[in-house]
Amino acid sequence: MNSENCGTAEAETEDRHDRPAFPVIGLLGMVGGVGAMTALTFWARFETSPPGALLWLDLAAGVLGCLLVPVLLWRPVPTALVLLVLAVLSPTATPAATLGALQVAQRRPFPVAVAVGAAGIASHAVQGMWRPNRGISLGWWLVLITAGYGALIGWGALARARRALLVSLRERARRAEAEQGRRVAEARMLERTRIAREMHDVLAHRLSLVATYAGALEYRPDAPPERLSQAAGVVRAGVHQALDELRDVIILLRGDDSAGDGQDAGGRPQPVLADLPRLVEESRDAGGRVRLRDEVVDPAALPPAAGRTAYRVVQEGLTNARKHAAGRPVQVVLEGRPGARLVIEIRNPLPADRAAPPAAPGSGTGLVGLTERVQLAGGRLDHEVAAGEFRLHAWIPWPA
Repeated sequence: MNSENCGTAEAETEDRHDRPAFPVIGLLGMVGGVGAMTALTFWARFETSPPGALLWLDLAAGVLGCLLVPVLLWRPVPTALVLLVLAVLSPTATPAATLGALQVAQRRPFPVAVAVGAAGIASHAVQGMWRPNRGISLGWWLVLITAGYGALIGWGALARARRALLVSLRERARRAEAEQGRRVAEARMLERTRIAREMHDVLAHRLSLVATYAGALEYRPDAPPERLSQAAGVVRAGVHQALDELRDVIILLRGDDSAGDGQDAGGRPQPVLADLPRLVEESRDAGGRVRLRDEVVDPAALPPAAGRTAYRVVQEGLTNARKHAAGRPVQVVLEGRPGARLVIEIRNPLPADRAAPPAAPGSGTGLVGLTERVQLAGGRLDHEVAAGEFRLHAWIPWPA
């Protein structure tokens, strides 16, 4: 029972798909054309045949055929078969019967159309034998009918194929447009995610510096006024910079702006490998003990994207050291040359009391995002705790 219901539903869907949208004017034109041809056929029979029962049969068949023409739009095959039966009885049903064959060819598969066409040839062969046409022999009548139905089936099949092609092209165009829109949206989201990750790294670094100086103000109230004034100035400048960078993130996520190549959401140049000394000096000014060993050969040859990734790796390592091992020495080692790799190693001893809270709160996702960033650059990042040290090791390919 369910299979029958599914088959019926599929047939109805196919019928709706193949049914053309005929306007009222087109339907009236079709009925009018068939009616005119039927009237001419009936008039010819009336002129050549004496009044009698056959003439009334011709009139009834012609009228019934004209009335069944609109039904072809909804049930083409059954209606066409009924019209072929009428065509056996009277030549006045021939115009409607040929139109039925054309409609079947336009909206049903080719084998069905061929079967209906063969039935049409057979019905008109019977008609020619029962009520022969005085102006043409039966043989030529059959040749004419066969050629006519062949042309109708071919014309209808061609129209059906053309309509199916247009539907397929429209569907492919719609899918291509939707796919293009999806790709654009994905590209925009990936770009926003990349820039937002960049800004996260900057904010984490900036706020950790602010927290360090604020902690100095809190725990060293007896420091010289000049030292306190300097720390307060650094805190104020750091907060302003963090607010500016946060505003850039908000602008980015709202979609009101887009970052250019090598720039952040505010249009400022992004840092590269040459900016690492300045980063180390900021950490030293905040009280950190950072030792940098730079053994990079020809750092200007490093691509800007790889340089930004290396900068973020060192920045994240210094930020984590400032949060979880405040006051501990940090060692940063850079090695690399064109055609090889850029290797980054960061080490810092861990505090004796690992259960103590960090100096500044964090989201815990910095290293996760950093690992993804390095992988996107074609490299690898590993971190571990060994021998009382936190060790971060990363390498980035450096094309020749």
